[in-house]
Amino acid sequence: MINKRELDEYFGLETLKLIVKQPLNLTETIGQYDVLVLAHGGGTTGQAGAIRHGISRALLKADPELRGQLKKAGFLTRDPRMKERKKYGLKAARRAPQFSKR
Repeated sequence: MINKRELDEYFGLETLKLIVKQPLNLTETIGQYDVLVLAHGGGTTGQAGAIRHGISRALLKADPELRGQLKKAGFLTRDPRMKERKKYGLKAARRAPQFSKR
């Protein structure tokens, strides 16, 4: 369940559903756990990646033996990219006012 909706209802694309299920398929625990997720912010692709990361961390807490598999697949690495702050004198993070010679 993602935001009180089924996985198929929440994610329209099949690739996003596969991304969410990857840690469960890798560790062969697909029917053993009920997953309840509250996701907000970002887009659907970012949410799918964040859900995959959260499921991986939850599986690690449930069974520390799975760490090698999840680490090797790259599911325990957090995506560090964030929105850059707006700087003074600029219109956005990097967008400067239009230059005019005269």
